[in-house]
Amino acid sequence: MIRIAMIGCGAIGAGVLELLRHETGLAVACVVLPPGVRADAFDTVKRLAPGARIATSVGAADGIDLLVECAGHAAIDEHVIPALERGTPCMVASVGALSLPGMAQRLEQAAQRGNTQVQLLSGAIGGIDALAAARFGGLDSVQYTGRKPPHAWKGTPAENDCDLDALTEARCIFEGSAEQAAQLYPKNANVAATLSFAGLGLQRTQVRLYADPGVTGNVHHVRASGAFGTMEITMEGKPLPANPKTSALTVYSIVRALANRGRAVAI
Repeated sequence: MIRIAMIGCGAIGAGVLELLRHETGLAVACVVLPPGVRADAFDTVKRLAPGARIATSVGAADGIDLLVECAGHAAIDEHVIPALERGTPCMVASVGALSLPGMAQRLEQAAQRGNTQVQLLSGAIGGIDALAAARFGGLDSVQYTGRKPPHAWKGTPAENDCDLDALTEARCIFEGSAEQAAQLYPKNANVAATLSFAGLGLQRTQVRLYADPGVTGNVHHVRASGAFGTMEITMEGKPLPANPKTSALTVYSIVRALANRGRAVAI
């Protein structure tokens, strides 16, 4: 039995807990919630993981085999790095956090000090395995275009660029590197950061982001070329009902990675 500590129980965390109830070989032993969290988060944990302890941090003596982050960028510093240094393997969903200066290096060094590993989850995008494999033969270019409905960009710098409620056609709200995209749109650009770490890196991965009233879900388009040939992927992901900024596939990606830990044969 693999004892899991989950960081966060928002829209993503609740979705993960719901699906994990049907997986054997895995036990959610601890759910970390920040101080002052709303009462409904406690109710969600008690309903979906009744055997889990609710805490504000994971200690060295908690007997945790694996830590899973699905709480946002701040959780990397507060919970993931200390866990790695204690030797606890970690999975990270908020890959966009690694665009912060020095964060990727700090994460790697913490894993090395703890003689363990941190896994960056593919989240809302497919083809990460192919892109990472193609890198060994040499990649020439990786381009990512993301489209979301205008309301999904509220609370971001896009509001300063246009009236999101008045859009009648697609508008490009960002064009530049994945590094810039992840910093300006940290809650919307995890996909761009994930593609970067699988492929050419944050500075060489080109990104365009659109507020598009013509789409109802989150549309991801990736084009890559190199020694392997060319690859083109388009995915239209349904958003989580509880959070339109996040694709439902993000939840499934976390559950798949966890389920693989508990199975004798994994894909």
